[in-house]
Amino acid sequence: MEISDSDKLNSKALPILVHPHPNLRKVAQPVEEFNPELRQLALDLLHTMYEEGGIGLAATQVNVQLRILVIDLSGDWKEPQVFVNPVLNSTSGSQVLEEGCLSVPNFYDEVERPSHVQVSAYDVYGNQFEKEATGLEASCIQHEIDHLNGTLFVDYLSRLKQIRIRQKLRKARS
Repeated sequence: MEISDSDKLNSKALPILVHPHPNLRKVAQPVEEFNPELRQLALDLLHTMYEEGGIGLAATQVNVQLRILVIDLSGDWKEPQVFVNPVLNSTSGSQVLEEGCLSVPNFYDEVERPSHVQVSAYDVYGNQFEKEATGLEASCIQHEIDHLNGTLFVDYLSRLKQIRIRQKLRKARS
């Protein structure tokens, strides 16, 4: 997605839902209209992700129940990628990487995922594309697609760790 300086200025940060907000468990609906509002949503998702110091963000995390996600491993408008209606076509290999999540702030843990993915998606203009990714990029894409399906990275952790995270988040909010 080409992003101009004026695009950056006209984007805004959106509030991020924090676990255990029930809307994080909703399954996002497919995007049906490729219009200026969708492009603006992508810019706002990117702005939010950068402002919060993340490398990926799904629309469901900002309470928009549409199948759109953004990633940028550079962390600063250098390599923004937007995936609309992403579908994992194939996965292979295995890797264990430490993950965190903007919706589960200040918690990190190792998650095992496939090390190679092939995904098909659309850009904000409705052009279909395919992407192969490995390593951190593959994990990031899978993490964000999980969000679109109502799954959080903590779901991959032991029940005890899930309970501890929920307790600590509750305590932090009080």
